[in-house]
Amino acid sequence: MADNIGNRQSKEYYMDVPPPSDGFFVKGLGHSDWGIKNRLSRIFNPDSGNTVMLAFDHGYIMGPTSGLERLDVTIAPLIPYVDVLMGTRGAVKTCIPPSAGKAICLRATYDTSVLFDDMTAGNGMGVDIEDAIRMNVSALAVQTFIGSSGERDSLGTLCRYIDVGDRYGIPVLGVVAVGKHMERTTEFFMLATRILAEHGASIVKTYYCDDFEKVASVCPVPLVIAGGKKLPEDEALTMAYRAISEGAHGVDMGRNIFQSEAPAAMAQAIGKIVHHDFTDKEAYEYYLQHKEAPGE
Repeated sequence: MADNIGNRQSKEYYMDVPPPSDGFFVKGLGHSDWGIKNRLSRIFNPDSGNTVMLAFDHGYIMGPTSGLERLDVTIAPLIPYVDVLMGTRGAVKTCIPPSAGKAICLRATYDTSVLFDDMTAGNGMGVDIEDAIRMNVSALAVQTFIGSSGERDSLGTLCRYIDVGDRYGIPVLGVVAVGKHMERTTEFFMLATRILAEHGASIVKTYYCDDFEKVASVCPVPLVIAGGKKLPEDEALTMAYRAISEGAHGVDMGRNIFQSEAPAAMAQAIGKIVHHDFTDKEAYEYYLQHKEAPGE
C-alpha cells in the first residue's frame, strides 16, 4: 500500500492550467450522472459557476447560539439573497417554507456537542437517505475529522453517504473540520481537501488559508470556503474576495451573515463578490449603501 516514506514534497501545482470542463460548468464533475448534475446546477450558478451558501446548522452541536435563537425570524428573511440553505433536517422542516425554492444542503451527520471534551472523536450517519430524498435535498453535508482521533470513523461515514448519494443522484459536500488542536496550515488543507475529493465528495468545504490557490489547484472538485468566526464586515468580505480570486467556487457563511449588523445587506454584498466580480472594497461600499434598506 502507499505510504509517505520517500515521497517528495509537491512543487508543481499547474495553477496556470485550467481544469478540464468535460462539457459541464462545475469543476471536475463532467462525468457525473444526470441527477447529480441537475442538483449541482441548483447549487452553483451556471453563469458564474459559483455559489453563496447560508449555514445555519450551528445549533445541532451548540444549541441556540447568538443570531439563531429563532430561525424563522433570523434565517427565513435571508432566503432571497442566497443560493443554498445549509441546515439540519429539523431546522429545515420547522423553519424554512417548502415554497422557498432554494437548494438545500442537508447536514447529514451527527456529532458530539460542545459539552464533550473531544469534539473530533468521530460521527455517524444521522439522516437516512430516504428522508433526504423525501426532502428533495440538493446535497448532503458530511463532517470529517482529518488528523484527529475521529478520522477513520468520519471517513467511513463519508464513504457510506457517497455510496448512497451516487445511488440516488445526490452529491455529497465533504466538510473539513478543524478542531482547536488541529493544524490550520496550507499543507493541512491541501491534504484534507484532497482526501475528501479522492474518496468521492463532489464539493469540499474548507477554510481560507495562506497560499489558498495551491489548495484550490490540487483539489479536483469545487472548494467552498467556510466563514468561520465572526469578523468585521469589511474583513469578511476581503476573505471572500481573496478566496474567490484564488480559486474557490463559493462561500458558505453563517455567523458573518446572520450576526452582521445588517444580515440581508451582508448576504447581498457576498453575492456581489461571488457572482458579479465585485472587489472587496466595492462589496463593502454596497453593504454600507444597503445597510439601512437592504431589499431591492
